[in-house]
Amino acid sequence: MQPYVLTCCSTADLPKEYFDGRKIPYVCFHFTIDGVEYSDDLGQSMPFEEFYARIEAGAMPTTSLVNTEQFLAFFDPILKAGNDILHLSFSSGLSGTYASAILARDELRERYPDRKIIVVDSLGASSGYGLMVDTLADMRDAGTSLEDAAAWIEEHKLNMHHWFFSTDLTHYKRGGRISPTAFVIGSLLNIYPLMNMDDGGHLTPRFKINGKKRVMREIVKQMEQHADGKLEYSKKCFISNSACMDDAKTVAALVESTFPHLNGKVMINSVGTVVGSHTGPGTVALFFWGDSRKKAE
Repeated sequence: MQPYVLTCCSTADLPKEYFDGRKIPYVCFHFTIDGVEYSDDLGQSMPFEEFYARIEAGAMPTTSLVNTEQFLAFFDPILKAGNDILHLSFSSGLSGTYASAILARDELRERYPDRKIIVVDSLGASSGYGLMVDTLADMRDAGTSLEDAAAWIEEHKLNMHHWFFSTDLTHYKRGGRISPTAFVIGSLLNIYPLMNMDDGGHLTPRFKINGKKRVMREIVKQMEQHADGKLEYSKKCFISNSACMDDAKTVAALVESTFPHLNGKVMINSVGTVVGSHTGPGTVALFFWGDSRKKAE
């Protein structure tokens, strides 16, 4: 069987050590903060603690996608080494990076006609996107072919659930994502928005929950309702957080006590610098395999 390399974007929000250990190359987005551009390299150029501390101090970072030239430079050495590529891309509902990857794929197919390059739009983000990459890595290691792995993730990508809440609405107000009035009311009444990702890969508000303990219980309740096998869920579960590890650990403990058949402990990761540029600190996100996010026709 011709070897293939599984690749993704840095916005899968898993640790660098994870990608290195599982031999998954990743291409980096970029972010600019306080007038300086950095690579979204999983906390190497700027530790996550510093990044979120700067936001709390008032910085408003901006982000830039992976363009076609960067994808060409990323893919070319892999193909030149004689490998085919399965690239799972960051959600097209949040970024134009998928389109950039497609343009690079088309150009490289002409340059390497004997190589296979398959690009799949994950319609996912952060460690939900990362959990999809992890599943593909397990399939690759079990001997699943490139074509079969690509077909499987294309069929099942809308089964990856992304649920998240924020305990700090300051960055949402600064960025104009909520009105000053909504910020004041939400802060006074301890209202926390509970959101998820829809079938187009967009972040969508679903509920307004009063109180942190209640929103934590509600996010786990959504997993009870939607997880594959409900309370018998036996696959992996990932959580990501933006500078609120204690809250993430509380949700992880609730998940582990509610779902006794989990495949290992809940993996807690940091929301990276690109996704975190839009959420700010205080976000906890829960990811699991479940029923389809596709809207009924």
